[in-house]
Amino acid sequence: MRVLTFLFVLLDWFFATVSWGAFYYFRKVLIEKVDFTTDSTFYIGISAVPILWLLIFYFQGTYFDVKRLFRFRVFNLTFAGVLIGSVLLFFTLLLDDQINSYQEYYKSILLLFSIYFLSIVIPRLIFVTIVVRKIHQGKMGFKTLLIGGSDRAVEIYNELVQSSKRTNDFIGFVNLNGVDRKLEGSLEYLGHADQLETIMIGHEVEEVIIALESVEHDRLKSIISRIEGGDMVIKILPDMYDILSGSVKMTNIFGALLIEVNAEVMPFWQQSTKRFIDVLISVLALIILLPLYIVLAFLVKMSSSGPVFFLQERIGKNGKPFQIIKYRTMFVDAEKMGPQLSSSHDPRITPVGRFLRKTRLDEFPQFINVILGDMSLVGPRPERQYYINQISAVEPQYLHLNKVRPGITSWGQVKFGYAENVDQMLQRMKFDLLYLKNRSLALDFKIMLYTVLIIFKGSGK
Repeated sequence: MRVLTFLFVLLDWFFATVSWGAFYYFRKVLIEKVDFTTDSTFYIGISAVPILWLLIFYFQGTYFDVKRLFRFRVFNLTFAGVLIGSVLLFFTLLLDDQINSYQEYYKSILLLFSIYFLSIVIPRLIFVTIVVRKIHQGKMGFKTLLIGGSDRAVEIYNELVQSSKRTNDFIGFVNLNGVDRKLEGSLEYLGHADQLETIMIGHEVEEVIIALESVEHDRLKSIISRIEGGDMVIKILPDMYDILSGSVKMTNIFGALLIEVNAEVMPFWQQSTKRFIDVLISVLALIILLPLYIVLAFLVKMSSSGPVFFLQERIGKNGKPFQIIKYRTMFVDAEKMGPQLSSSHDPRITPVGRFLRKTRLDEFPQFINVILGDMSLVGPRPERQYYINQISAVEPQYLHLNKVRPGITSWGQVKFGYAENVDQMLQRMKFDLLYLKNRSLALDFKIMLYTVLIIFKGSGK
């Protein structure tokens, strides 16, 4: 996958460079009607402009999953990207040029768009056509795991492998009840679904097809909660549609009608912009709020003996543990009896710590976590594995929250505040799941605004 992405980016960079050279030449000769000469402007443009195009295509999500691109999508992405880039280049590089008439402006932007679009879309379509052909020929199929071993699983498997345009490279199957292994003659039996995560990591699975009978539907929600996330695609049988929540899309996989679970509701360009905003605001906050950090550190140090900062292992995106950084708000050894959630009148909280919690100032050091990539400004609050195990045993959907970066603030934190027990965690989870299914930059800004109001009012729970 990385090799394909590198080749695709290299292809775009090469033709973006050639396109700028061609545009510069034809603009001088055809529009300005002067002799073509290379100067500093030409060399600066041929060095910097291709980088602009790569950034535009990146924020579009073009390079996110190159192996799954198809020709119609490539055409649409290229058209939109070149249109945006042409307008940007026109207003930044061409608008202040000396011209004889305004018609030269129209000719310039039309020439710019035409050269770039044709020189980029044609190589792209050729590249994607070659990749798609190799996938259909079984040379670059998606590594696929089949969950289920019943007659229905056999039927789905046969439909897919007998297709003239197959896309799946089946690595094996797992079952759920330890009995149904009717695929064993055709596929390698990799084990029971209890070892699902280990099996998927070990075989670098790109696609999962869940082929379960009606009596096994009760386990579907739990399975999807465990494996959903990342770049992997999950497909299920149509008769499971009515028990799924969230966004799904139907896709006809060359004869086998399946439903593709579409957990990602935020467009890639918004994801990229969100990460950029996260880092930018975090860096600015650490610089601008440095005096406040020093004052808070002094208050924490004077409030009780112990370190200024409190580090604790939390579970981040895709189950990856990290050390969360907070100002210490409790006395030392507050959890010597084991993990405990705080309450409104918790005697373990210091007087200064109570103020920090109400104003959310104890969370401010987590801007460091954001820069490191462990957290985001907005996202479900990260929890310890100890409590995740308790909550997921009651409600498996909680595991969905670990599919995105946790946040300094969240919809659940704004609406509910700190949870004092597992039941309250479950109530707060509803708000975080609602955020998960409706993620957008607009919603993030709204949550951040409410968080700022809580900080100034000191009304946090």
